[in-house]
Order: sequence, then structure tokens, then C-alpha cells
Amino acid sequence: MLIGCRNSIYHVCATCQLFGIAEITMSLSSSEEQRFSPLWRQVASHALVAVLSVALTLTSLWAFPSLQILKRSPLPIATVPSPTTIVETAAAPTTAVQEVAIRSFVSAAINRVGPAVVRIDTERTITRRTPDTFFGDPFLRDFFGNDFFPRVPQEYRQRGEGSGFIIDPNGMILTNAHVVSGADSVTVTLKDGRKLKGEVKGVDEPSDLAVVKINGKNLPVAPLGNSKDLQVGDWAIAVGNPLGLDNTVTLGIISTLNRSSAQVGIPDKRLDFIQTDAAINPGNSGGPLLNEQGEVIGINTAIRADAQGIGFAIPIDKAKVIKDALARGQKISHPYIGVQMITLAPELARESNSDPNTTIILPEIDGVLVMQVMPSSPAAAAGLRRGDVITQVDGKTITTAEQLQDLVEQSRVNQSLQFTIQRGEQTQQLSVKPGELREAASE
Repeated sequence: MLIGCRNSIYHVCATCQLFGIAEITMSLSSSEEQRFSPLWRQVASHALVAVLSVALTLTSLWAFPSLQILKRSPLPIATVPSPTTIVETAAAPTTAVQEVAIRSFVSAAINRVGPAVVRIDTERTITRRTPDTFFGDPFLRDFFGNDFFPRVPQEYRQRGEGSGFIIDPNGMILTNAHVVSGADSVTVTLKDGRKLKGEVKGVDEPSDLAVVKINGKNLPVAPLGNSKDLQVGDWAIAVGNPLGLDNTVTLGIISTLNRSSAQVGIPDKRLDFIQTDAAINPGNSGGPLLNEQGEVIGINTAIRADAQGIGFAIPIDKAKVIKDALARGQKISHPYIGVQMITLAPELARESNSDPNTTIILPEIDGVLVMQVMPSSPAAAAGLRRGDVITQVDGKTITTAEQLQDLVEQSRVNQSLQFTIQRGEQTQQLSVKPGELREAASE
């Protein structure tokens, strides 16, 4: 508080009085007062403010010792959550969401089918016939003794391995015929490690398909797809036990469709294969070929020794037709006529006819050229000859060997088929009764 008088000015600080600080009094002459009054008042005002600030600060600290005015308060982090806080407080994703986020369509397919894929181990007794030589002469054996001559075993056990997949929860397994044909014992190993005895219920050599039964309940089953829906370029996933390496998966695409068994190099089969570049090795035989949805579209079966990155599979639609009959132990009928044939086109006929060394003049038409007729076959009995060109069967135009093979396969044994053939410049009609391929093979 400032108090003014004529001869003096008194500066009185109530706070200073409170703490016992002496009163500040100054006296000036009238001339000095007029000279220094404005400057003095300014200095006194600043000093008063400073004294008041210090005094108020000290008073506050004395009255409230727990109050820390000079300490900087931290930022209210609760109002600005960090990224880590968001992750920790967010709800953890479910297992299903995590799996969808991290697994590919291949792993999804294997998770669906893998438990149904099995390993098949077989044993066969092989009888070995050795020709009689002079070492078998009783005189020589008596002279040198039996121990002098090495004994060649007449029988030995042959072990084999392959793959298969369960198609029925009670233990029906689909595999290749060549995996189990002639086996004395069959052992099936499930993915969980269980080993079960297998019983071969049915084998069909021409289609290279077989059904094996194990005792089980509520077993995992491989879902069957439709091979007729396939297109070249679709994904193909091969599953099996190649080279004894269990639970192996390889990935590729469908390279081509309807590759005939003659083109593959196994003319004794009645199949149009799926060709794939998914790696198929010994031991893969009988295992499933999957699409990207994890459905079985084929059965891995054939490997060409001279091929690089090419494998073949039986279309699953073919297996669907006969699997139930094989499971019941029934024989599958395969009609045949007994000819070797190729597809003939006019260009091929002209090229052959222009060869000066040709022994036969071919008609320059579309059809199926008979290259050879098997003795005692239905074709031989009907009068078909080498060089005949088949153009129609039961009124249907025939232009490829595969078309003729499919038509004969769909016919019935001993049911006549009317062939239209071109022999030289003549057109003839022949009646051919297909026979049973299995009976012809046994002769």
C-alpha cells in the first residue's frame, strides 16, 4: 500500500508487516521530490511487485508443503493411447480368423484330405524258376558235394509300397491295382500312426483300380470331386508317400486332359489320363490328386521313366463308376475287339501313299486305320484286316482311335456292333461281337 505526505512518501507492505519486516521510509526535500518523484515511483513499483511475488511464493510453500508447483506434470497419456495400448486392449482374434489369414489354399486342402491319405505296404511271394544246368547233375553233386554248389533260392519275398485314400468311414480304401495285385499281405498305415491289416476286396487291371478294406469306424474320408469339370491350367495337388517319405505334398497344374493310355505308353490299360506337372514318384501310386478345394479329382498312377516333370492320374469319375462293384468283389467287364489302331487323316494318308516303299494304298479320308489284327480275336473272327479304315460304328461317325476305344468300352460283350469300313476303293459292312478282355489276357 502506498501512502503519500507533503514532506515524505511511505512505502508500506502489508505482507512485510506480517513477517515483521521494517517499514521503509524515505524523506526528500521539495526540489528533490519534484526531480526524483517519477523515477522513484517506477522503481518502487517494480520492487514492490518483486517483493510481493517472493513473499507469496514463500507463504504458499510454508502453508502447503505437499504442493509441488515447480514440478512438471506428465502428459495425460490416458487420453492419447499408444499403438501398443490399442493392441493390448483389443480383443484377440479367434483361431478361425488366424488360420484364414495365414494358410494358403494348399494347406487348407491338405488339412481337409490329409487325414484320409494312407500308406500301403505289401508283400508278395515270387517264385523263381532256374534252368537245369550241368551243376544239377547228380554225379557232379555226389563227387563235389552239395555244399560246393551255391544254392539259388526258388522263392523270395518281394516288398512294395504305395498310397491310397479312405472313401468310406468304415474303412474302404481306393488305390491302384498294381499296388496290391498279387499281394499275400497288405498293411495300411494311417496318418496318426496306426497300422491295420488290409484286405483286397477287388482289383481291376485294365483301369488300374483296386479297393482295400480295413476294420475301422468313423474314419476320416476324402471328399470326391468331378474330373469332368477340370480345365487345363487348374491347380493340381498330389498327396502320397513317395520313396517311403510319408505325408508328402507336391503342387502343379493340370497339363492336359484325356491323354490316352496308348499315348502314355501303357496300351494294356483302358484309360484316358489326367496329365499333370505335380511331382509324382514311386510310392505316390494310389494317392489322391486334389483340386484347390481339397476334392479328389484323380488317382496318381503312372510315371514315365524318360519324362521330366510329367505324371498321370486316373480321372476320379472313372473310379466312381466301378468302385462300388470292386468293393463287393465283382469283376469289371471290359469289352474288346482285338486291333491295334491309329487315327487317320487325309494328310497322313497322302504322305503314306507318296512313299515309293509303301505296301498298301490308303484311302485319303478321316477314320481309324487298323494297323494289326490279333489272332483269334473278335476282329479277326469278323473279317477285319490290316489296312482297313473304320469310318462308322452303329451309324456313328468315327474319326479318332480314342473315340472308337470309348465306344467299344461302353458296349457289351457278345453284343454285335455294325462297323462301316473302307477297304481300298470299296465300302463294306462288318458285324463285330466284342469279347471279354480279361479272358483274352488269360489265354
